[in-house]
Amino acid sequence: MQQLPIIPGRGAQLNPQDPFAKVGSDTTDRYHMEEGEREVRTRYVTTHAKTIVNKVDSPDVGMDYSMNPYQGCEHGCVYCYARNTHPYWGFSAGLDFEAVIMVKKNAPALLHKRLVSKKWDGSPIMMSGNTDCYQPVERKLQLTRRMLEVMERFGNPVGVVTKSQLILRDLDILKRMSEKRLLRVAISLNTLDDGFRRMLEPRAASVQKRLKTIRALTDAGISVHVLAAPIIPGLNDHEIFDLLQAVGEAGAQGASYIVARLNGDVAQIFEDWLEKYHPDRKNKVMGRIADFHGGQVNDSRFKVRMKGEGKFAESLNDQFHLAVQKFLPEPVPRDFDRSLYRQLKHPQLSLF
Repeated sequence: MQQLPIIPGRGAQLNPQDPFAKVGSDTTDRYHMEEGEREVRTRYVTTHAKTIVNKVDSPDVGMDYSMNPYQGCEHGCVYCYARNTHPYWGFSAGLDFEAVIMVKKNAPALLHKRLVSKKWDGSPIMMSGNTDCYQPVERKLQLTRRMLEVMERFGNPVGVVTKSQLILRDLDILKRMSEKRLLRVAISLNTLDDGFRRMLEPRAASVQKRLKTIRALTDAGISVHVLAAPIIPGLNDHEIFDLLQAVGEAGAQGASYIVARLNGDVAQIFEDWLEKYHPDRKNKVMGRIADFHGGQVNDSRFKVRMKGEGKFAESLNDQFHLAVQKFLPEPVPRDFDRSLYRQLKHPQLSLF
């Protein structure tokens, strides 16, 4: 397989073979660059999805349903577990994942159809369960905003996870939903080192922008949870106390973490990234990740995969919870009010 040179602005530096492609094909070929050419441009492919709300079977996720207006993510986070879904669309989990974005332009209409269904009960839905709903193309297409408008219209609870400052564009909707206990917001941030962030999450918002986003949301009366994910042993695990102090000072009212796990093609993509950016730490980092997951860098075990196991996992867990107690001592309850959905969907019930 052809090895690409280091490409600024991209997380994955190669394209693992798409297992669903025809034998002998190599999706790296589409990124052949002429001498002196340095940029791989993003392209967008419109799809016509049949459904938008997906059932989540994992007990490790706080909501039973998720929805994603985009497949693939231009943020290019090299560790992203969602990379492994891209081959189902005929693309690689590597560079394709961040350079070929599938756009579900009918997502708002599909969501409306689901919420009016007699079978729907107003369950909370998580946005960005797979890819970031506020990635760069959202600025133009506004699919996420239109989906939030649908959720607000029906009074259906929603959770939003993002790395993007673009969420502040929708502050008007988010504030109204928060006041009615229909909203949870999580900002993903796992480092205070923006140089490291640029290598790890090349097209995501800077550290300072994310801290300012936490402050702006908090000042608007919206409770913000910080998701420190992933914690990568040997790379950012030493930052836990400083990170939680910073997000606490920015106004965050809760925090949780996930440890790195490298399922499927992500293992090859991440190991290649380490070889290019941190070759001196490669063996240590890969070995420590394996220590968290029973000797393997991959882990699909429910209730274990997110936090890991063993002495290193226990030490990390103790550090994190100690930092939470020190810097985020009074978490705000984030329970949803599910009654409004029934009232808005069946307004006649309010007469009884």
